[in-house]
Order: sequence, then structure tokens, then C-alpha cells
Amino acid sequence: MGIDVGMPLQTGAPGAIAESGRVLIVGGDSQIGSEILRQSYAFRGRFDATTRHPERASGNRPLLDLAKPLSDWEPPKGTRAACLLAGIARLADCQADPAGSAFVNVNQTLDLVERLVGRGIFTLFVSTDKVFDGSRAMMPADAPTSPVSEYGRQSARVEAVLRETMRAGAPVAILRMTKVLVAGMPLLRAWATRLAGGQAVEAADDMVMAPVPIDLAAAVIQRLVARGEPGVFQLSGPRDITYVDAGRHIATRIGAAPSLVRATPAAALDLPAGAAPRHTTLNSSTLTARFGITVADPLAVIDDVIRQ
Repeated sequence: MGIDVGMPLQTGAPGAIAESGRVLIVGGDSQIGSEILRQSYAFRGRFDATTRHPERASGNRPLLDLAKPLSDWEPPKGTRAACLLAGIARLADCQADPAGSAFVNVNQTLDLVERLVGRGIFTLFVSTDKVFDGSRAMMPADAPTSPVSEYGRQSARVEAVLRETMRAGAPVAILRMTKVLVAGMPLLRAWATRLAGGQAVEAADDMVMAPVPIDLAAAVIQRLVARGEPGVFQLSGPRDITYVDAGRHIATRIGAAPSLVRATPAAALDLPAGAAPRHTTLNSSTLTARFGITVADPLAVIDDVIRQ
């Protein structure tokens, strides 16, 4: 994928997090949060990871539910950096409850950032390509946001505030990512199961993705947190493929007939607004220049997911 996820972190840059510093993952129950914890042997500091489930709370799993008041919440003692992965990220959920999801994704998230930054904690907000409308490929990091989904609008609102705090000198960074693929992703797993049984599946021929493998996403977050450098960073696959492309590639790899994957317009699949942009790719040249990070071709990423 262009980077060894077990390589030593680059901590020598100005503002880098001290080796003894503790890192807080807000959203430790998320897929990316769980992957960061799995990789944590490569990090010299100590990780704490929040959970919103009381039964999972422990010494290094502090309880934090963004749906509840934060007035009495404090980060673990010794926290030097934090990564924000918690929130309501499904487009359909945000569209169905714009007020409730905005309370968590905007109000509470910004309140949390203020608390962290006010204590001198470097804070990385993980954002999305959905802050753009998808009208342009390889969107530059400094392009104006243009969201068309409720989730994208909420993320863009948070970004706008964070960019202002960065300009004021606050220790804050933003990482936008395209779709992150994980082993056992329900959609791809369901496709593979049906195709292996000779059953047809429907896939959008006008819905695209530029996938990033989860292990690389987690490794990039670790490196940005270790460096502690403010800025807007982007991580994206090098090109978009349609979901039909992905489905037919999976069919080929498992020995099924590609013709079983039937092309269907996204409009016929009852998807939420903003789910099918023309492009999702982001310009990731800054991460390539800083860390030598590149993302493999989308079909190679899918191959890895299938093997896992």
C-alpha cells in the first residue's frame, strides 16, 4: 500500500508528541479505532480509547457518549493528543434525523474539541470526502467545501470552525478520507456469498468509490497524531471505480460469472442524498510528500479485502 503499517513513527518533527505522551482515541469501538488499537504495538506512547458502552469501560477505556452532556467529562490524565472518530457517519441516519445527528456530529464534537484544545491537547478530526459535491476528481485540500448530503454539511461545519482555530494557532488537524474498506464489509460479503451461490446481485453503475484499506487509514492517523502538526490532510485511492466494477471484480476473483452483477442506477436503490457523487477522489499529495504514503489501485484494495 506504499507504507509499512508496522514501521516506526516519525516523531522528530517540530511539535511531535512526546514518546511518553498518551493518545486518546475518541471512538474506540469504531472500526478504525479498533484497528488503531490492534496496531498500537508500533506506537511509542500509550493509547486510551473511549467507549460509549458502560459495560466496556475500564482503566484505559474511558466512558464517553457524545449524545450526553460533556460538562463533567475530562480526558485521561497525561493525554497529549487525541483523534476524533466518534459520531453518526451513515448518510441515511443523518438525513433521517438532521437535528439529532447534528447535535452529536457538530455541537458535541466542537464542544469536545474545545475541551481538548483548551488543555493543550493536539486534536485530529477525521473527516470525509462528503464535504465536497463530487463534481471534480482529485479535489485539492484547499478547495471550498460544497456538501450535498446532511452528513457532509455537518462535517463541513465542523471543519470550518477547526480551520479558524488553526489560523489562530490551535493544535488542530483535519484528515479527510474516502471510503475505508474493511475485511467482512457487509455489502461485499453479501455480494460474495450470493455470487458464490450463483445468485445475481444489483450494483450501482453510477456510484463510485476510491477505497482506502483500513490498516493504512489507521497507520496514517497514527503518523499524523505522532507528528502533531496542524493542517488539512487527505487520504484517497488513486482513482474511482463504480460499484459494478467492484462487484464484477469480486465475481471474477471467486470464480463466479461477472454477468451475475447487474448494473442498476443509484436512483433505483433508494439511496440518501449525496450517496452517488460523480467523483470521490481527493488529492493526497501532501501525505505522499510527508510520509511516502500512497494508496494501491482500488481493485488491489478489494483483492486484499477478499483475501482477508
